[in-house]
This record gives sequence, C-alpha cells and structure tokens, in this order.
Amino acid sequence: MSGAQREKHEVILDSAFEIFGQKGFYETKISDITEHAGIAKGTMYLYFKSKEELFIAVTKRDWEKFLRDLQFRIKQADGLMPKLQQVAEHHLEYYYERKSHGKLFFHAPNNDPELMRLMHGFLTRYMAAVKEVLEEAGMPDPDFYAKAFIGMLDRLKMDILFEGEFTREELQQRVEQTVRLFMRGSEAELS
Repeated sequence: MSGAQREKHEVILDSAFEIFGQKGFYETKISDITEHAGIAKGTMYLYFKSKEELFIAVTKRDWEKFLRDLQFRIKQADGLMPKLQQVAEHHLEYYYERKSHGKLFFHAPNNDPELMRLMHGFLTRYMAAVKEVLEEAGMPDPDFYAKAFIGMLDRLKMDILFEGEFTREELQQRVEQTVRLFMRGSEAELS
C-alpha cells in the first residue's frame, strides 16, 4: 500500500469507528461511513469488500492498539500491585474513552465466524498478558486469577458504558478498589 492509500485506509477506519460506535453495525450504512470519510462509495469497496470486513478491520485495529498499549504500560511498572494497577487503569480507561461509542461493543455482527475468531484471539492474548504478570510474581494458579481479575474489570466496564455520569475520579477510585480487593480480599476492606 502506498502512503496515500494507507492514509485513505486509516481515514476509512477512523470514520467507520465513529459511525459504528454511534449507530451500531446493523444501523450503519456504507454511505454513512463514506460520507463521513469524504470518499466515494466505490472507493470504499477498493479497500473493503463488505461492511462485515470493515467492522472486523476496525475492531482488529482497536484491539491491537489495546494490547500494544497494555504491554507498554505493564513494562513501565515494577512489582505486582503497580502492574495490576496499570492493567486495571488501562482496561477501564479504554472503555471510558469509548463510552460514546458503546454500540461498537453491543451492536456487532452476530455470529460472524471471523469476528468470533478475532475476539477469541484478543481475549487469549489479553489473558496471557495478565497471567504472565501473575506468574512473574509467583501467584499460584495464575490462569484462574487472571480470569478473575479481568472478570472484575469487565463488570466495571458496564458501569462506565451505561452510567452516563461516570467520572474519571470514579474510574480511578474503581481501579484502586479493584486492585486492593484482588490483592487483599474483602475481609481486608472491613478492617
């Protein structure tokens, strides 16, 4: 791909991210995306064969960035709690920054095998990154605890996406509470 083609490709992905995020997959028309991108409909099909292929490309780009940024943040931290803090912050900030694009997550093509394969790969890589943090710290059964930690964060993302008034201060408070609860348990919170 030439520089101009790569730039147009990114403009299409950026526009698709916006429109899919606002309207959801099923309510979005290709013409909505091309209009937002300022390109002809035919140009879109030079880059993507279908709306499904475009949605998958948008999702893949977003998840790849999520994983790159996660690895960077983990490497910057030293010790288990600071690394878990980075994981939690990154997870919740990701959804906080996308809360006006919630339909990306809940209005996606149902049962698309390529999207399901992509999601499985993303979740596997995310889980492996958290599991590695726990293994390095000597945590027993790191696979279970990685799932539990991410599960806690995933539940909190729902508050971010569905509570319109969720603030950055609340996000930071939830990060700290989650890491503390994960590391010390609920009994420590009572004392």
